[in-house]
Amino acid sequence: MVNVYLKLFLIWSLVVLASGISSRNLPIISFDEGYSQLFGDDNLMLLQDGKSVHISLDERTGSGFVSQDVYIHGFFSASIKLPADYTAGVVVAFYMSNGDIYKETHDEIDFEFLGNIRGKNWRVQTNVYGNGSTNVGREERYDLWFDPSEDFHHYSILWTENHIIFYVDYLPIREIKKVEAMGRAFPSKPMTLYATIWDASDWATNGGRYRVNYKHAPYIAEFSDFVLHGCAVDPVEQSSRCDNAPKSKSIPNSITQEQRAKMQQFRRKHMQYSYCYDKTRYRTPPTECTIDLEEAKRLQGFDPVTFGGSRRHHSKRHHRSKLSPNRGLSKVTHNLVTFSNLNNTTRDHHVIQASETAESQSHVTKLSVYVNFIAKGSSVIT
Repeated sequence: MVNVYLKLFLIWSLVVLASGISSRNLPIISFDEGYSQLFGDDNLMLLQDGKSVHISLDERTGSGFVSQDVYIHGFFSASIKLPADYTAGVVVAFYMSNGDIYKETHDEIDFEFLGNIRGKNWRVQTNVYGNGSTNVGREERYDLWFDPSEDFHHYSILWTENHIIFYVDYLPIREIKKVEAMGRAFPSKPMTLYATIWDASDWATNGGRYRVNYKHAPYIAEFSDFVLHGCAVDPVEQSSRCDNAPKSKSIPNSITQEQRAKMQQFRRKHMQYSYCYDKTRYRTPPTECTIDLEEAKRLQGFDPVTFGGSRRHHSKRHHRSKLSPNRGLSKVTHNLVTFSNLNNTTRDHHVIQASETAESQSHVTKLSVYVNFIAKGSSVIT
């Protein structure tokens, strides 16, 4: 009975979120309740309150963390304060992916924060991939109406069966609808949450003209106010919390007129790049694009945008340093567990670092069962 009430509450709250009611009242969890360290040795530091964490980049390594559960749809949020001063070449990412399971057909929903030279603000990039469609980037870039290095600001992702919405301080800045023209390129498989900081000198700032300068290191990104409010896949029961819900109730399909007006205002004022208008990359705009001639003319005034290679989308964020036992909060050791023969592809460099502790071994088992769950198929996967 408790599980039934939990499902109904989760479904109702997702509908409320998409209907425009503020998400500020969703429960905030501690770091250990929802996340674990992914890589970075002691470059990840948990603060004493247990609800805030610092990840940093220095000349040795970047760092990052990952959600303990795998989700199919939901609302995911964190408050983030970015490094200040000279940050060229630095990328902070808050995103969803299943790239460690699906090497060739992975899905991804991205917030990427791109550093800059002194005196120029960070830029924010959003992007989605579905079914390994990394040859078609759907990037958009924006400046912000505030300095994201001065204080914490909320960044959120709402992912449903029919659309994806990116929020900054509860303001929707981008909506991606699942349309027939996208085919299988709309994210549809269960994903994990990630947060990372890493060196992207080759492309992040003016196409690699300005690189990371480690004289300014460590570069520290601060995270707090974690919200993981989604349909977690249960690998034991091989189902999700939302499996038995009527689809009509579990699929939000719009945002309010007031929100849409504010989103359009933001985009007119702050959007600096959209893949839909990039004639260098696409001679013909992707079929899901709706072309606005005034918007196209305005975006021509911004500098050309350079992106990283196709391999960067997942694996480069996870470059791991050589781990030392008992350093910082890291619970992983030198053991590596490789999932092979998934979808008949070779996992040559996607590895999951396993702990010698029973807790982490249990997590590895959970992931292994999850792989079987995906291989068999589930009603929550479209």
